[in-house]
Amino acid sequence: MKILGFEAKFAVDDLGAITGLASVFGTADHGGDIVHKGAFAGAVGPLPMLASHDQGDVVGVWDDLQETAQGLQVKGRLLVAEVARAAEVRALIQAGAMRGLSIGYIATKSAPRTGGGRNLFKVDLKEVSVVAVPMHPGARIGQVKGQWAGEGEEMTLEEMQAELAGLEAKHAGAVQSAVAAAVAPYIARLDKMEAKANRPGNGGGTDQEPTLERKAFQSYLQKGNLTGDTELKALTLGSDPNGGYLVPPELSAEILRDIVEMSPVRSLASVKGTNGPSVIYPTRKPMGNATWDDEQDDEAETSTTNIFGSLEVQVKGMSTFVDISNMLLQDAPQVEAEVREALTEDFAKKEATAFVNGNGVVKPEGFMTNASIASYNNGHATVLQPDGLIKFLYSIPQTYRNAGVWACNGNTLGLLRTIKDTTGQYLWRPSLAEGQPETFLSRPVIEMLDMPDVAADAFPIIYGDFSGYRILDRLAMTIMVDPYTRATQKQTRYHSGRRVGARVIMPAKFKKFKMAV
Repeated sequence: MKILGFEAKFAVDDLGAITGLASVFGTADHGGDIVHKGAFAGAVGPLPMLASHDQGDVVGVWDDLQETAQGLQVKGRLLVAEVARAAEVRALIQAGAMRGLSIGYIATKSAPRTGGGRNLFKVDLKEVSVVAVPMHPGARIGQVKGQWAGEGEEMTLEEMQAELAGLEAKHAGAVQSAVAAAVAPYIARLDKMEAKANRPGNGGGTDQEPTLERKAFQSYLQKGNLTGDTELKALTLGSDPNGGYLVPPELSAEILRDIVEMSPVRSLASVKGTNGPSVIYPTRKPMGNATWDDEQDDEAETSTTNIFGSLEVQVKGMSTFVDISNMLLQDAPQVEAEVREALTEDFAKKEATAFVNGNGVVKPEGFMTNASIASYNNGHATVLQPDGLIKFLYSIPQTYRNAGVWACNGNTLGLLRTIKDTTGQYLWRPSLAEGQPETFLSRPVIEMLDMPDVAADAFPIIYGDFSGYRILDRLAMTIMVDPYTRATQKQTRYHSGRRVGARVIMPAKFKKFKMAV
């Protein structure tokens, strides 16, 4: 969801009535986004009026929303008589401390703009906030009542535009200087990060070149075994006895980083690295040997029987191949980027499936195949039951429940979104701020494509604290160039292999939801 701010001069009457232009059509905000007429065609009131996009700080309601030639016209009221915070916000508006409107929405139809930003054609409007620091200076109040217009007098749009233009001209220099001084350190830091990210080596000092090994590897991607002796010697130190060459560490780390960004399980699980074929972890049963006693009693001897154990997580091998057009091989950085992108997507899809349903033999153990994870019956074989879901959530120990998330596929998500309580309120809550997940029964929901659908005796949902699922990455990754298999199609094939392991190390942190009576 995007938060888009618009500067406006506010005035309210004693009852808190307010009218304003919340979105301006046809002009870009400071983020480069342009809202187009028709984007709010489905917006209707009432809509929450928040203070600074805080969902816990509702100060009023917008009763009327209409599109005009200029933008989205909103009319509402601060609930000054009912909500103490609303009276505070009205005072801040009248004092000039909060002069902005900002809309919270989810873009449903958009297109990128040349040079950055988006063209927004359809948005799902969630709220309109009163803010202190907006993004867009072009919005205006269409008609308000209050202190600037005189007691009971209404200002026209033209009058307010003229007054606001005068205020902007008067204070523009001071505001621009203050803003520039405040953001200068962040701009400088972002410039350094961008310069670093754009370097072929992607690391080190500002003048760092790609390592010798990476240069040699780029040459190998282009020429295969025809690579010069100097480059091959640099790669020999990282050769794989089974064929091909080990990917340079920095490139391997970049591929792994991209996989993490694409994998929903990796964003939740406990992820570690290893250079060995397996790692053994000590385990501990939930109950220890603590006892009550007093100073006159002999302390009971502690027994480790059935308390401590061990669990081994083995890394499993997986391989893939990608075909790249020979035309791209003329540019070394280009072919490296193409190979990296293709490998990332394929590896991410393969491992995401294994993390859910892997058999633990050839593939990593998936959390859905772990026999030690308990289950809870829905109460119906084919229809999700609201009461069953609520009881299921609270059957999980509080410590794990408070750190857990729901996981299911898109079809099940669609069903969860339709479930209501006895008062007709949806149990699903959409995200109203960028970076925050949607929630069900106040807990985050994560979509995992490989989870089963709702069906009799199926387990369409799992709830858990995914720190109890351990992923092991062996950073060594190999690539072998094959220029012959696809030679007639003017393509070069790249075979690649990597090793990753995964296993549930604390089953008590999870519980499955079963479609059964």
